[in-house]
Amino acid sequence: MIALPLVSAPRSALADSVEDTAQVCSGCHGEAGVPIDKTIPVIWGQRREYILKELWDFKTGHRKNETMAGIVDSLTRTDMEALATYYSKRTWPNLGQPAATEDVKAKAIDIIGQVNCRGCHQDHFQGDYVRPSLRGQQEEYLVKTMTDFHSGERANFPPMQALMRSLSEDDFKPVATYLAGLNPEVPVIGQK
Repeated sequence: MIALPLVSAPRSALADSVEDTAQVCSGCHGEAGVPIDKTIPVIWGQRREYILKELWDFKTGHRKNETMAGIVDSLTRTDMEALATYYSKRTWPNLGQPAATEDVKAKAIDIIGQVNCRGCHQDHFQGDYVRPSLRGQQEEYLVKTMTDFHSGERANFPPMQALMRSLSEDDFKPVATYLAGLNPEVPVIGQK
């Protein structure tokens, strides 16, 4: 009997199905779309193109995160497309975050107007094909993201760095509180 070496064909990181791979993601992003840590973003219900862009940014090193880099390292473009489609079809979880008080809302709207957040994230902060929905996102995640753009720690979208640097870090909390308290169930135009 001749022993032949076992050679396995390269396998996609997508195990047996996209659902199997999503189980890895749920370790941080949550089984029902509610992240295990408030500084981790909700990805359920985000636009497919946005999710795909962020996965690609992690893969290429344009966006830095040690955990995400390890996860996307073995993913192919096809794998990332499948995951982006999978998560875009999930329903955004309601995190039960309270609406901002009137004074916080007024302050947030003033700050939002200064940097024209609606110019990119749309009139209702529902995002578009390359920018995320901010409605109902984790408040702590929003503060962290604005802070990371402000400090330069997050550098995958230079216009956001410039906008966040034009604000004081004291401005981030009211904006995050306001956005987090918006109803995430408002329909996103053009999304199925």
